[in-house]
Amino acid sequence: MTALNPHARQVLDQMAASGAPTLDQLTPVQARAAAQAGFLMLQGPKPEVASTADLKAEGPAGPIPLRVYRPLGRRADERLPACLYFHGGGFVIGDLTLYDNLCRILANAARCAVIAVDYRLAPEARFPAAVDDCWAATRWVAARADELRIDAQRLAVAGDSAGGNLAAVVALMARDAGGPGLRHQLLIYPVVQVAETESFKRNADGYFLTAKLMQYFVGHYLGDNAAALSDWRLAPILAASHAGLPPASILVCGFDPLHDDGVAYADTLRSAGVAVKFTSLPDQIHGFVCMDGAIPAARPAIEALGRELAASLT
Repeated sequence: MTALNPHARQVLDQMAASGAPTLDQLTPVQARAAAQAGFLMLQGPKPEVASTADLKAEGPAGPIPLRVYRPLGRRADERLPACLYFHGGGFVIGDLTLYDNLCRILANAARCAVIAVDYRLAPEARFPAAVDDCWAATRWVAARADELRIDAQRLAVAGDSAGGNLAAVVALMARDAGGPGLRHQLLIYPVVQVAETESFKRNADGYFLTAKLMQYFVGHYLGDNAAALSDWRLAPILAASHAGLPPASILVCGFDPLHDDGVAYADTLRSAGVAVKFTSLPDQIHGFVCMDGAIPAARPAIEALGRELAASLT
């Protein structure tokens, strides 16, 4: 069996030695603050980008905050390809601040505009609020391509964990609605089902994302809505068809309860004729892409995915 990355091991040991409560022992408001503080301590210096701008898209329940990143090395007036980024956090935590580093790295690596979406969180806004916001933001961005100086013919969606789920769902929705046309879907250790897979059992405890934390997230996202478990907007692997979807980049980590989700979705897409570039990092943990200061492998992993994204958006 592959050994755990030593930098990831140091992070996990520091978490255990801190004596701090785990996120599932906190209220959602407390968990958001703790996650932001913890992750920001694990991130490196902010990469420079050409510009950032905070905007608001029109959403089904009010304005949706967006942050637009334009990469270095492109003309200020250039109409760029663009990727909407949906953050992770179990649909309960995460925001634009926590994901600022990742979006900067991705924008420069992919040489495209990255548009981070601050969708509504549970339990204040349960399923399918996050889906509705991400879909609304995608359509809003496509409709305003001219004023955003982006190319509506070269759009992609991306996300990690819960955000990977939302990116996969938005790709399905865009296909079924006949647009916006998407050129790529970038899914970083996505959750695509609610199931106790082998990796869920194998990595249930000790690697940051635990079985208890998964249950905490799902409980807050769904509440008592058991019917959602069979809804493809929660579990995109259950969609009736995956044909006609944009090419995908999928990354999985070995020490992650969601490892098998990514593998299964890659197999499902391939079986439907969708091109998939699959990356497996057997020594890494869930969440590592937001720990670029503490886990040096994070930045090159994001950059490699960015190059895959750039190839689809050329």
